[in-house]
Amino acid sequence: MFQFEKSELLKTLPKQFFASLVAKVNSIQAQGHDVINLGQGNPDQPTPEHIVKSLQIAAEKPLNHKYSPFRGHQYLKEAACAYYEREHGVVLDPNTEVAILFGGKAGLVELPQCLLNPGDTVLVPDPGYPDYLSGVALAQVKTAFMPLLEENDFLPDYTRLDREVVQQAKMMFLNYPNNPTGASATAEFFEQTVVFAKEHSMCVVHDFAYGAIGFDGEKPRSFLQTEGAKDIGIEVYTLSKTYNMAGWRVGFAVGNKSVIQALELLQDHLYVSLFPAIQEAAATALLESQDCVRELVATYEGRRRVFIDGLRSIGWNVTAPKASFFAWLKVPEGFTSESFADYLLNEAYVAVAPGNGFGQFGEGYVRVGLLTSEERLQEAVKRIEALKLFT
Repeated sequence: MFQFEKSELLKTLPKQFFASLVAKVNSIQAQGHDVINLGQGNPDQPTPEHIVKSLQIAAEKPLNHKYSPFRGHQYLKEAACAYYEREHGVVLDPNTEVAILFGGKAGLVELPQCLLNPGDTVLVPDPGYPDYLSGVALAQVKTAFMPLLEENDFLPDYTRLDREVVQQAKMMFLNYPNNPTGASATAEFFEQTVVFAKEHSMCVVHDFAYGAIGFDGEKPRSFLQTEGAKDIGIEVYTLSKTYNMAGWRVGFAVGNKSVIQALELLQDHLYVSLFPAIQEAAATALLESQDCVRELVATYEGRRRVFIDGLRSIGWNVTAPKASFFAWLKVPEGFTSESFADYLLNEAYVAVAPGNGFGQFGEGYVRVGLLTSEERLQEAVKRIEALKLFT
């Protein structure tokens, strides 16, 4: 059998960071140990029943068994606009300012290919979602990293970026609420971002994946709420986290018309849109009762309280996340991110994601997903306490 060589383009793709973590967890589990896996970002709750029923009804319609319009059904675009106006006070044109996506990740990976040419520069947060780098590699563009530091509330400081690099940059990724740090963005920061992007003719791509998950009564802010944001950027939204629809692969991008047009043009050549029954169910999620979202946020806030209070009670000085379903924890002295994650897995059978997997400035931290029950989180705290690292 012939062994065909991968293309040079595929060889430039970054290694999947989480693959090694999964392998380690699987190895420990294969030895018969009960691992509490807090290292992943996969929502653990089922999709709300009314959304599932909407899919079931829609799947029985013969019309939905045919190809849908290339750029998605108008009713889903209108539902996305209604959602944004209701939740964020942002008015959008469904005909020109909305693109339907096969999940948020697809849009994030596609966008550099839509707007950049080989050799162009894109600004990427560090630490940040690793798959931004997949889109960078596929577009054959250069990466410049923006440090997210605790002393600046994990927001990039534009005044400290290299001026020459900034002059070359044509796109910037942002993500608030933030993965992995759990930080939120302020109105003032987004205003600075608009000024900065306009000054340098740079497209802002705001990843709003955790846009519904804020704590302590604070609702996460949409970038498009900022005056002038649509002039220079777009926002990518996914139903994965808000409605526990991660496996459904449905999301949308909203904002600048020229960016939406480019995104839809590329997708014309890649797909023939989503299964229409999923589009109907997505519209149901966006338009009908949001009680399920409020209940979900309350669940995550309860888990945050149990876990963070538990860690503090055993002497680990940790900071509670402001939003998202992640906690970003400093590792104890004497450990690196990787060595601490390995220690917890091998000695306490608790899996966390080492911060260095999210970038250079993630070193010294681990990421925890609040994606299991309060009882399991309490058990994780007990196992960590038994290691006597904080006494």
